[in-house]
Amino acid sequence: MSESFISKQRFFDNKKYPRGFSRHGDFTIKEAQLLEKYGHAFSELDSGKRQPVTDEEQRFVDVCHGNQLPATDKEKVWVKYMGCINKPKRFHTLSGGKPQLDPGEDFSDIDD
Repeated sequence: MSESFISKQRFFDNKKYPRGFSRHGDFTIKEAQLLEKYGHAFSELDSGKRQPVTDEEQRFVDVCHGNQLPATDKEKVWVKYMGCINKPKRFHTLSGGKPQLDPGEDFSDIDD
């Protein structure tokens, strides 16, 4: 039987997490380790660049497409990561006003 989520390189997101997943505070140490170890495989399966070869990978793809709820640690951490990178970035003004949305971000799916 083949192993699931094989990847030859560690996964990093230098744009959103330039100091690493574990140092940012969004993820636990275990979650950060899962993302670093399996993140490339998660990304390729989610985007369709890689086809699932095991039942575990097929279930992961189903979770990514919204056909099933996440149940395993790997599924949960990927859903959490995708939620974190798709959040609109907020910034504060120096004038003391309310926090504003970054004008370059798409905020069409934000609830009022």
